Amino acid sequence: MSDDLYSTQDFSCSNSFIARHIGPSDEEAKQMLAFLGLESIDQLLDRTLPESIRAKSLPALKDAASETEALAELHRIAEKNQIYKNYIGQGFHPTHVPHVILRNVLENPGWYTAYTPYQPEIAQGRLEGLLSFQQMIMDLTGMELANASMLDEATAAAEAMAMSKRVARKNKSLKYLVANDVHPNTLAVVQTRAKHFGFDLHVGNPEKTLEEEAYFGVLLQYPGTQGQIKDLSTIAEKAHAQNAVVTVAADLLSLVALKAPSEFGADIVVGSTQRFGVPMGYGGPHAAFFAFATVINVQRQGASSEC
Repeated sequence: MSDDLYSTQDFSCSNSFIARHIGPSDEEAKQMLAFLGLESIDQLLDRTLPESIRAKSLPALKDAASETEALAELHRIAEKNQIYKNYIGQGFHPTHVPHVILRNVLENPGWYTAYTPYQPEIAQGRLEGLLSFQQMIMDLTGMELANASMLDEATAAAEAMAMSKRVARKNKSLKYLVANDVHPNTLAVVQTRAKHFGFDLHVGNPEKTLEEEAYFGVLLQYPGTQGQIKDLSTIAEKAHAQNAVVTVAADLLSLVALKAPSEFGADIVVGSTQRFGVPMGYGGPHAAFFAFATVINVQRQGASSEC
């Protein structure tokens, strides 16, 4: 690019597009080097770039390729990948949304237009969607209340831990138990939150650990991160016997076929809705749910704590 272009542009405004996107001219580079007391850019690099990280020689590059040739080469490389099906998932699964739903619901502005008080008869689609979402969560989990959504399963589990401590009024313990088959990403967030709350977080087998120590709450995974499905009734009974709140991180779609968490004594149910048609997106975040009973089942013998 010629110096004539630079001479015709006003660079006094640092917010101008050209000033922000086009590098300095040769003359401007000389001015900056002079200000630094240097003679060349090579001398600048000698002063600033440590010898230990410099390349001894330039890498051998192939001749330039056209777009078609480059795509063909990328395809040849990609064909070396070995694709396997993963039946575990750790909470993330491929999804497919039927086009009839995309077209008539998600892509239909007449349905999802934001709620406006002055025109409620035709513009409550989004409000209707939130209510439908909450009702679906309540139906599948068996809980009595549910929120509209949360950021992801891990943060929902962390919120459940905080809520467990607030509602377990008769339980003075600061220990929280996380089952050893909880998703690792969920465990990481709960550990971080527990540290700032001052909770003593334990990871272990709840069937054994609940008999050894007292906790104010327990987090269970249903199904477990490796795909195992357990009857959690006994664990819930042991937890309630020591005034501990039971949180279940559930695979929502699996609840279409599995027993609802409410049926084996869960007090709080959290999880992700990624399986309901949301692409995996390199780990999310995906809208989560948070559902709970109107009366938490802490010490059921007349000493329940209302939330």
